Amino acid sequence: MCGIVGFYGPEPVAADIVVGLTALQHRGQDAAGIVTFDDNFHLCKGNGLVNDVFKPKHVKKLKGNIGIGHVRYTTQGSNDSELAQPFTTSYPFGLGMVHNGNVINFREVAQRLHDKYHVLPKTSNDLELIMYTFASELRIKDLDRLSVVDIFDAVETTQELVKGAYATITVIAGHGLLAFNDPLGIRPLVLGCRQTPEGPVYAFASESTCFDYLGFDFVKNVGPGQAVFIDKNLKIHYKNPYNVPKAFCVFEHIYFAREDSVIHGRLVARERVRLGKILARKVMAAGIEPDMVIDVPSSGYFAASGLAEAIGVPYRRGLVKNNHMGRSFIVSSQAGREDVVKKKLNPIREFVEGKKVAVVDDSIVRGTTSRRIVRILREAGALEVYFISSAPPIVSPCIYGIDMAMSTELIAANYTEEEICRYIEADKVIYQDLSDLQELFAEERGHGGCFACFSGRYPTGDVTKYLRHIQEERESHRTKKDRQQVVSSVSAKAPEPTEH
Repeated sequence: MCGIVGFYGPEPVAADIVVGLTALQHRGQDAAGIVTFDDNFHLCKGNGLVNDVFKPKHVKKLKGNIGIGHVRYTTQGSNDSELAQPFTTSYPFGLGMVHNGNVINFREVAQRLHDKYHVLPKTSNDLELIMYTFASELRIKDLDRLSVVDIFDAVETTQELVKGAYATITVIAGHGLLAFNDPLGIRPLVLGCRQTPEGPVYAFASESTCFDYLGFDFVKNVGPGQAVFIDKNLKIHYKNPYNVPKAFCVFEHIYFAREDSVIHGRLVARERVRLGKILARKVMAAGIEPDMVIDVPSSGYFAASGLAEAIGVPYRRGLVKNNHMGRSFIVSSQAGREDVVKKKLNPIREFVEGKKVAVVDDSIVRGTTSRRIVRILREAGALEVYFISSAPPIVSPCIYGIDMAMSTELIAANYTEEEICRYIEADKVIYQDLSDLQELFAEERGHGGCFACFSGRYPTGDVTKYLRHIQEERESHRTKKDRQQVVSSVSAKAPEPTEH
């Protein structure tokens, strides 16, 4: 899962890109990057948060009235800075691209690029597979007379060849700004506009919250399989969406998206309140009577408030979040996740001491973070702790951009609810029912919304082979990382070289 933005207008766009990426920082904390274009590409990227990577001296060099940006959350490959997006290629015309999502048939795409077009990607980042596939299809057109139809034809072929979940934004040097989604529209992408005295500025972003900060008006969602191209005259062209079911990722509403974002006409905060209210029936059926409802900040807040309202129990902010710590879910190692939780959350002892506490989190993935939260509350004197998940049990790995690709990491895929309760040391564990979640998002369900991590039914069909490939890639990267750590450890213990 990552965050992407793209801007095009009559004025320099670098400052807008930085603000837009800052608004999407929750979607990725590993790396950030920007590329702009005037007569040349101007690229700046590196590991870290947006404010760490882009200083005023960098923004000053990012010249041009068209550009794209990216914040990275690692799901494939390592955290090497060379994997930070955007990526560029000089032919045809010069392309700069960012994406959010995962390519699942990466081996087939890489083989086809090698065999048919003699292209060897430089990194393990699957953005290169999308970019070089699109570039290869574009270069067979009449480049002296490149039309919008030619661009959309190249997009359509790319969508046919590249399987998985992806939302992309591309600068085509000298021609315009292009955005397109995978045929199922699994990942979010929206289009906005801001009117200026010099003319309109258009923006694409993963979430609408970017537009609130920058004074843009929402124009539309980029639909499943749709492509939108803004030409050098700032005229918008649309390629009609594929006539296939929509499969938008419901986990965006549960966790990843910001509460103030509107996704496919649904305010995320409102949907999370509804998730909490639906949980009330299960809480009451379980016979538990909490003294208060608290949340795991901040993605559990609205679900917790909805639950408290529905069962008539006070809501309290029982855990205080250190806002200078990142989101534990998107930290790449388990040890790192636990360390973030320990440093990020501090209980208010006076609220929870001697109380029966219902704590609401967005989900339970691996269980270790949940256990740490239960322990924190017990250490603060909580009498009983009921752990409530606004998501159903996650029983299947996600292959579309969320870092839970191996079944062995999913506690609900391997243990019963009672065993999970004992493991996280809670007095009771309550999950959202899948049927209730599907009913809440009935529109998405009716159009094939993606509930794969809860149901095991993947919208892209049989993914057994791709699951194996992803697992092999992850294990390979972990083995390489372990070797690097050993080498670093040995090097650290080695005597310092002496000068002669």
